[in-house]
Amino acid sequence: MHYFIGNLGHLFVIVSFVASLVCAFAYWKSLYATDTLKDSWQNNGRTAFYFHGLSVLGIVAVLFTIISRHYFEYHYAYSHSSLHLPSQYMISCFWEGQEGSFLLWMFWQAVLGIILMNTQRAWEAPVMIVFALVQAFLASMILGVVIPGLDFKIGSSPFILLRDAMNDPIFKINPEFIPKDGHGLNALLQNYWMVIHPPTLFLGFALTLPPFAFCIAGLWQKKYSEWIKPALPWALVGGAILGLGILMGGYWAYETLSFGGYWNWDPVENAIYVPWIVLIAAIHVMMLQKNKGTALKTSILLVVATFILILYSTFLTRSGILGDASVHSFTDLGLSGQLLLYLLFFTVASIILMARNWKKIQPDEKESTVYTREFWIFLGATVLCLMGFQVLMPTSIPVYNKIIGLFGGHSNLAPPANQIQFYSKFQLWFGVAVALVSGTAQFFWWIKMDKEKLKKEFTVPAISTLIIFALVIATTKIYDWSYMVLAFSGIYLIVSNATFLSRTIKANPGISGGALAHIGVGMMLIGILYSAGYSKVVSLNNSGLIVNKDMGTDFNRDNLLLFINETKSMAGYDIEYRSENLELRNKNGYVRKNDIDPTSDPYRVVANKDIVYQDKKLYAARDTFEVYPENTFYEIEMRKNGKVAATLYPRIQINPAMGGFLASPDIKRNVDRDIYTHVSAMMSREEEPHWGEMEEDTVKIGENFFVNDYVAVLEKVERIKKVEGLELSEEDVAVQAKIKLQGEHETFYAEPIFLIVDKNKPGVIPGEVNDLGVRITLMNIFPQTGEFLLGTNARQKDWVVIKALEKPYINILWLGTGVLMIGFGVAAVRRIRQ
Repeated sequence: MHYFIGNLGHLFVIVSFVASLVCAFAYWKSLYATDTLKDSWQNNGRTAFYFHGLSVLGIVAVLFTIISRHYFEYHYAYSHSSLHLPSQYMISCFWEGQEGSFLLWMFWQAVLGIILMNTQRAWEAPVMIVFALVQAFLASMILGVVIPGLDFKIGSSPFILLRDAMNDPIFKINPEFIPKDGHGLNALLQNYWMVIHPPTLFLGFALTLPPFAFCIAGLWQKKYSEWIKPALPWALVGGAILGLGILMGGYWAYETLSFGGYWNWDPVENAIYVPWIVLIAAIHVMMLQKNKGTALKTSILLVVATFILILYSTFLTRSGILGDASVHSFTDLGLSGQLLLYLLFFTVASIILMARNWKKIQPDEKESTVYTREFWIFLGATVLCLMGFQVLMPTSIPVYNKIIGLFGGHSNLAPPANQIQFYSKFQLWFGVAVALVSGTAQFFWWIKMDKEKLKKEFTVPAISTLIIFALVIATTKIYDWSYMVLAFSGIYLIVSNATFLSRTIKANPGISGGALAHIGVGMMLIGILYSAGYSKVVSLNNSGLIVNKDMGTDFNRDNLLLFINETKSMAGYDIEYRSENLELRNKNGYVRKNDIDPTSDPYRVVANKDIVYQDKKLYAARDTFEVYPENTFYEIEMRKNGKVAATLYPRIQINPAMGGFLASPDIKRNVDRDIYTHVSAMMSREEEPHWGEMEEDTVKIGENFFVNDYVAVLEKVERIKKVEGLELSEEDVAVQAKIKLQGEHETFYAEPIFLIVDKNKPGVIPGEVNDLGVRITLMNIFPQTGEFLLGTNARQKDWVVIKALEKPYINILWLGTGVLMIGFGVAAVRRIRQ
């Protein structure tokens, strides 16, 4: 038992919690202390926050040590890691659990707090009070302390021992029991995006705190507008990083999940999407306030709302309240009360602070007219807020039901049954509105417009938009009127911002960030339009064969049954299922299951022939090597004009602990479209195969015969001295035949055995060739004639059911995200330099 390291980690948690409270108290005292004591209290606050930061780093180091060294006596290591987990995914175990995700959030905010302490001395005390209080709440989430006499636990510790977390009889028999291996990481999280997506997302969460802290500090210190300047760069960086984290999650879903897309409008996705939308609105009105001195109250409301929505999303996803509405939410660890307190504390404190100062905040001097930039930016921010509100309200239905239940009522409200269709039909029109407003706003960048100037500025972009729109409609055949409107608005957004960009990039490249970001949004709208609106199933079942009578009509229509080594045509490709494969552990590539023999260790196998992958020999016959046995990869070969165009390896895992059947796609990427393929069903290896009636053939060595339409030849028959699984005496006889069968693509061998044991008891061990679905039995030997009696059985060949979708122009979406991030980066650099 490694007790010391767990105790050390728990000590670091306590120190981080106490140090954050000390930090908040010291900075608060510095605000109201005399000049002689002000610096002393401020230094104490800095020291306390440094202690807090070092403690957080200590917690991270201890927890990662426990995970990476496989200390399975700790519940966190046992629940999330295993001995055979690839090293590159070991870090993903760190944040798979709630405690690790809270710790990741704390870590980023500790880093940001240290940066702020050393760069914003004029705002240091009030800003760091907010930072320290937020850190104290987060530290309490992993405190894991039970209040004596109250039976009340604060937080869930990542350093709890397995025996204290699980009520298993083994620990009563042997309290020192340590499992030999851990539960392992969810197969869907074993993806490189899961190594970088959560840190990026939680950095985005953390970056919503600095604008909020500056805003609260401004209200507290009566600096009602001064906070905008230091807060704006943080808001821009936060918008970029949080948006990048969300987009990474979408790409992970596209590569890993099998629902056929990148955004499912799942409640957990929505809970992150809404704060980001509100943050984007806040950034725009903050820029208005900084440049024009308007929209100050709106800036305050939206900055506060962004942070509160982050806390609300945390409550939704970690309290267990979405347990029936989302497969992605965390289970309740008994933290729902703390999370609610966390949310209410900052919500109520913010409302009180805003209410006390609202009348003192200078209102806008005059109303904006339709011919000013302020009007269009404010209109865009309003549309963004409504866009977020439309998603937030249905997502919060489980919360409404819970509240009604607390007051003795009963609610029958249910989340949308078809969430993709429900949200998309509203968000499409919000997207159109955002594009039209954002595109039009660029014409009001420099000066106040009138009708004549607007007409002059608007003419060329409008004509260009119409020409491009007509070409797009004609070439890509968009006929749905709502999609036509979306395409027009996306093109208009791109053209109007490209016009602005062409005028300004040479004179002042620094102001091009907004235009670039808007162009990226326009490209994303176009990419979403085609990849989602015109995604089509290409694995259509035209055979009339019912794939699965228990499934609906859609499943049997949209899924293709492939028998091994039999070619079918699909989307202009000849497609063929070639083999079941396992992933190699120490080398890049896959090995066919039929080319290996198992050992007592499921992670170690023996090659029964040379292992070749992509024309490269990786192992020789009889070599022992390691594989990952949890996942099966189905080799799907796609050919065009007789040449191999792609070899895909969609993955499945049968794991009852992780929800049963887990499927992940593989993707053939083209410039203009992706072919997205995943396994829908596969032949069960658990069931005993049904063999057909035996056919008998009497053959001589070297003679050809047919086995289920395959040409076979008996090459040799020889006596052997060892048979795996049997002990042969000197009087026993074992004879093995070697039969070559010519398959569609390669040669196979069956090696049936004929036995005579105890002098007169005959026996047989058939030889099977899984790829061909045949079994050959050496039934008898006729020494007088040199002939051998062979019995052959056939079964249904190995099969797999796949679904394939065509995603046209999806690369426009990914390219647009890149342009959006570049735009954010340019804008953030400009504001930081200012």
